[in-house]
Amino acid sequence: MTTPASAFIGGQTYLNYINGEWSASVTGNTAASINPAQRSEVVGYVQSSSQEDLNNAVAAAKAAQKGWRKLSGAARGDFLYKAANALERRLDEVAETMTREMGKTLPEAKGETARGIAILRYYAGEGMRKIGDVIPSSDAEALMFTTRVPLGVVGVIAPWNFPVAIPIWKMAPALIYGNAVVLKPAQETAVTAAKIVECFAEAGLPAGVLNFVTGSGSVIGQGLAEHPDVNGITFTGSNAVGKRVGQAALARGAKYQLEMGGKNPILIAADADLDLAVEATISGGIRSTGQKCTATSRVLVESSVYEAFREKLVAKMQGLKVGHGLEAGTWLGPCANENQLETVLSYIQKGKEEGAELLFGGSRPEDPALAEGFYVQPTVFDKVTPQMAIAREEIFGPVLALIPVDSMEQAIELANDSEYGLSASIFTQNIGNILSFIQDMDAGLVRINSETAGVELQAPFGGMKQSSSHSREQGQAAIEFFTSIKTVFLKA
Repeated sequence: MTTPASAFIGGQTYLNYINGEWSASVTGNTAASINPAQRSEVVGYVQSSSQEDLNNAVAAAKAAQKGWRKLSGAARGDFLYKAANALERRLDEVAETMTREMGKTLPEAKGETARGIAILRYYAGEGMRKIGDVIPSSDAEALMFTTRVPLGVVGVIAPWNFPVAIPIWKMAPALIYGNAVVLKPAQETAVTAAKIVECFAEAGLPAGVLNFVTGSGSVIGQGLAEHPDVNGITFTGSNAVGKRVGQAALARGAKYQLEMGGKNPILIAADADLDLAVEATISGGIRSTGQKCTATSRVLVESSVYEAFREKLVAKMQGLKVGHGLEAGTWLGPCANENQLETVLSYIQKGKEEGAELLFGGSRPEDPALAEGFYVQPTVFDKVTPQMAIAREEIFGPVLALIPVDSMEQAIELANDSEYGLSASIFTQNIGNILSFIQDMDAGLVRINSETAGVELQAPFGGMKQSSSHSREQGQAAIEFFTSIKTVFLKA
């Protein structure tokens, strides 16, 4: 029986998982994962791994993949079902760890963990779905068809903002289609990731099929991208890092998938239900402390309802409780780490310097009970022009920029004036506005009368322009990345 990672050294130090065994890094070094709500609390210690650790993990994956790919899809699916059941049994534990490690509220963490369970079960079912088509041949005596084959070894580089859902929506399809996986989680949420890997180990996954290595992005993340035996890389994170990962993979001919930033707009038409629009703007932009790639950032409001919308928005923001994610009633937790807090505060300062008017928030909370955490108030700016930094650059924090527009045509034009194209939403009852938005909005996800954030697990997800490498994650679209098509011509 596999010993859980958390069983080592008093449950405080978490190990790598390589070839079916929990093991310390050859470096002998660890890094502390701290609670962003109370920086004096260490959630756990994780390995500061080296290239040698990574090489061992890739070698194990390469060896194990040969047998894994020969299992039927149904057999591979059984392991995912078992992992889902293990995660379901540990839902409360994993969710609480997530809250302590990255700060999101406990209800959000429970919801994300439940989503991870659903993703595992969805892809377990994929093992019984078709993987090819019969194609008519010009030769009447031949049979021609397509099938799909796995890439081989897939490197998964996951971020800290969704430490359960994102690794799982990458690992589950990679595994069901016959690949072996090496997971490199964000160091900030590596304890949560270790608990996810424990669930796969509990499911009895064959040794080497899933490997887990923690460490810095410059060593483990870049090492995965450059490793000659890693056949595909799936990455979620910043544009700067994503481009380096993509360039390294491209240089050696490996397949890569990048999901990166967003500067997501919400458009509020004159005929919108303003109460619903305000709810969606706050939920989409402020929930999870704005730390979602699909979070609302720009709020484009038709001039005739601008003042009414602004008043309702600020009034609603005043009722949001900032605090520890484990405390009942908390709506907004801390930023995930100190660097992110400093980034958010720097953009707030830029907004002030460039002439935007601060309507609400804009600083750290005054409550002394929150002094040990990386907290920032939810923030709203008025009188924002489209060229300001807070209207153009990804902040990844709870900051909204209000921009008045004369029409929905102008709103769509301004919404598209961005290097990003991940998600966008509109609030209107006008079918013409809706159709124009659907057709003209340059975003991979468009939502009508709903917030910008969120996508259902069975639907393709990804962005346009600089938001992605133009591939899609989740749903049945995932097969396009994690497999290659093989065409078979058969003649007796």
